[in-house]
Amino acid sequence: MKPHVRPAERLCHVIGALLILSGLVHLGVFAVDGGPWYGPVSWRKPVTFGLSFGATLIAVTWVTSYLRIGARLRTVLLVVFAADCVVEVGGITLQAWRRVPSHLDMETPFDTAVSMMLAVGGGVLVVLLSVFAVESFRHRPAGPTGMALAVRSGFAIMLVALVSGAAMIARGVVLARTGHQEAAYHSTAPLKPLHGVSLHAVLVLPALAWLLSRTSWSEAVRLRVVTVAVGCYVVAVAVAGVWAVLTY
Repeated sequence: MKPHVRPAERLCHVIGALLILSGLVHLGVFAVDGGPWYGPVSWRKPVTFGLSFGATLIAVTWVTSYLRIGARLRTVLLVVFAADCVVEVGGITLQAWRRVPSHLDMETPFDTAVSMMLAVGGGVLVVLLSVFAVESFRHRPAGPTGMALAVRSGFAIMLVALVSGAAMIARGVVLARTGHQEAAYHSTAPLKPLHGVSLHAVLVLPALAWLLSRTSWSEAVRLRVVTVAVGCYVVAVAVAGVWAVLTY
């Protein structure tokens, strides 16, 4: 990571940490309150989304410091990304406390508004992260040996998560709008493993490249390790993709 941390980066780190804290707090709520872990109404959603969005925000803030992108543009994108993460986790958490589904719930005008807000927020995430992904391929990312490959691969694999997430929302909304509310809640199950596996490549692969840079291994060995890790991650995503196709 660059030694100088900009205010926008510090803000994103703080927000990311608070989202992770929110996830951990709701894990405690689940331990006390109980209830089902799976299903459209459970404490699992504020837990997993808080942890996931918090980790992703911190990871993207860090990883984009290696991109050759204008400081002003990066700041704007990161601030919007952080705000969107707060909206997504906030909406999901609100609905969990109200004991109603957060996504694809069209039962009341308020629930419909929350569901559509989350869907629009998901679209904003797709746009923002796609911009970062494109920038990573337009100009070779900076950093230690293997970092360019790790960053580009991480963003490329993350695009799979974005596409699968958009597919889940689109299919669920269509089912909900056509009167198949219960089917909408269960329609996302086949794509969840693919979405989850591919989402955090942008953290795992660059983190590996950074850790390898702290070793005494040669550049050739470090690059080989990162290449193998990317290959393993691609295989994992492919397996999740095949499972999604077979069960969709």
